[in-house]
Amino acid sequence: MLLSDLLVPEGVIVPLAARDKAGVLGELAGRLASRTGGDYQDVLRAVVEREQVLSTGIGFGVAIPHGKSPTVPELALVCGVSAEPIAYGAIDGEPVRLFFMIVGPESSAGQHVKVLSRIARLVRHADVRERLLAARTPAEFHQALLDAEER
Repeated sequence: MLLSDLLVPEGVIVPLAARDKAGVLGELAGRLASRTGGDYQDVLRAVVEREQVLSTGIGFGVAIPHGKSPTVPELALVCGVSAEPIAYGAIDGEPVRLFFMIVGPESSAGQHVKVLSRIARLVRHADVRERLLAARTPAEFHQALLDAEER
């Protein structure tokens, strides 16, 4: 499964308005819920509960908040770029600017893991992160992701 199969430019927020972790999670959950018809409170609860177990800040200034919600009909991905680094409690202790939120129903668990892994592999490359961070519009972010997947 390609990330570009899940993500459309309307699922990207550039720049995020929020300036802290809770705000970013709320902003992304709102976008995901509105794009999928899911329940905002349930989506946010699922992501926050997962975050309380272990930070989804994977390092390199990237976080992949995720969770499972029965109100989201199929696996969904939304992304955001923060203009300023956000304190996130990432595993490397560094703040985060790139966010990839994944939420789906319990039945999408296999796809969920594949998407998590795909994002983690792509963002290991400094040039991919730099291009995503340089995106000034959702369309530019989307295109950078498409290009990264084609390499």
